[in-house]
Amino acid sequence: MHAAELKSRLPSLTNQRPICVIGAAVIDVIADAYSLPHRGSDIELHQQGVNVGGCALNIAITLHRLGLTSLNALPMGQGIWADIIRKTLGEKGIVSALETDKGDNGWCLALVEPDGERTFLSVSGVENQWDRQTLNSLKLQPDTLIYLSGYQLASATGEVLIDWLESLETGMALFIDFGPRIEDISEQQLARLMALKPMVSLNRQEAELMDARIAGHTSVLSADTLAEDWYSRYGCPLIIRVDKEGACYHDGKQKGWAKPFPAQVVDTIGAGDSHAGGVLAALSSGWSLADAVTLGNAVASYVVSHRGGDCAPSVSELSEYLDRHI
Repeated sequence: MHAAELKSRLPSLTNQRPICVIGAAVIDVIADAYSLPHRGSDIELHQQGVNVGGCALNIAITLHRLGLTSLNALPMGQGIWADIIRKTLGEKGIVSALETDKGDNGWCLALVEPDGERTFLSVSGVENQWDRQTLNSLKLQPDTLIYLSGYQLASATGEVLIDWLESLETGMALFIDFGPRIEDISEQQLARLMALKPMVSLNRQEAELMDARIAGHTSVLSADTLAEDWYSRYGCPLIIRVDKEGACYHDGKQKGWAKPFPAQVVDTIGAGDSHAGGVLAALSSGWSLADAVTLGNAVASYVVSHRGGDCAPSVSELSEYLDRHI
């Protein structure tokens, strides 16, 4: 699907099936770093800002700005960080379904190098303190699309989340973006998650790590080969994001590539989350996987051309952005 066709379809984005976003709302302290520090060093940072972020919140914001609604299971704690997050969510029109008095929300320091690459140093909070009673309180509608991040699945309470997922009624669809914590998911946990037949989104590095871990491949493989290998092993849909090359997808019925939307990259914070948000918005709207991945590419392209993680576009902003690619 080309830019002009994608632009013409944007008005059709609307919930045909419900979405539940499960995960973190945290504080991101974003700073420019001329290089990453080495042990014992002391480097000078240039602070860009203090933003409210977290994978799940980034996706909730992306969906909201694209005109879709979602049930947001973003634990809100008690403390300085939680107060900032709660206030910011209210200003953005985002509502969380979960409140807790177990502690404060977490935060992270995001170091942005000159080429736009980012490195996170994270401190966990209530977003990684899941229990079955809290999860059971979520009022899920039939046929819900459920998003989960690897950050929560790899946390100390990841087992609680997996147990809960296994207890859900059939008809629910699971979307997992493992992210950099994919190496922290145990073999047993991975097997249980794959048995639920989720749609998985990985970047190329994460996909190669998984292929090396599971199949023992040590050479660099093509994204097409990785996708074929993944589907033959798990029978689960896979999206591999390959930055400037676009994204590869495979769900057994359709496979191929969604073309990229070239951008002047200034900051990659939130790129993977915004891609997932675009894909979820399209899937909820009844779009095909190929078209959903194309929308994800467009949203991510917009985000990396802007500074900060909180820059997902509205439909009108994305439409204007696509005009430049037509």
